[in-house]
Amino acid sequence: MPEIDSVLSRLTPLMQECFDNDDVVATPALTAIDVPGWDSLTHVRFMLTIERSFGVKFSAAEMSAFENVGQLAAAIAAKSPVSA
Repeated sequence: MPEIDSVLSRLTPLMQECFDNDDVVATPALTAIDVPGWDSLTHVRFMLTIERSFGVKFSAAEMSAFENVGQLAAAIAAKSPVSA
C-alpha cells in the first residue's frame, strides 16, 4: 500500500492536468472550493483519471463523500495495490 505522501505527489500532476491549472498542488486540506474550475463535471473527470492512473475503483457514493484531498489520498492508498 502506498504512503499518502506518495499518493499526493502523484495526484498533483493529475490535478494540474484535469483542472488546467499548473499552480494546483495536492495537499491534505485542499478542497474543491480551493480550486478554480473544480465543479461536478471536472470532479467526475478527475475521479475517472484517478481510477485509471492508480488502478482503483470508487462507487458514486465514495466519489461524492470525500471532504478534502487528504481523504481522497487515504482512500486511494487503502485501495491501491502494493506495487503502486
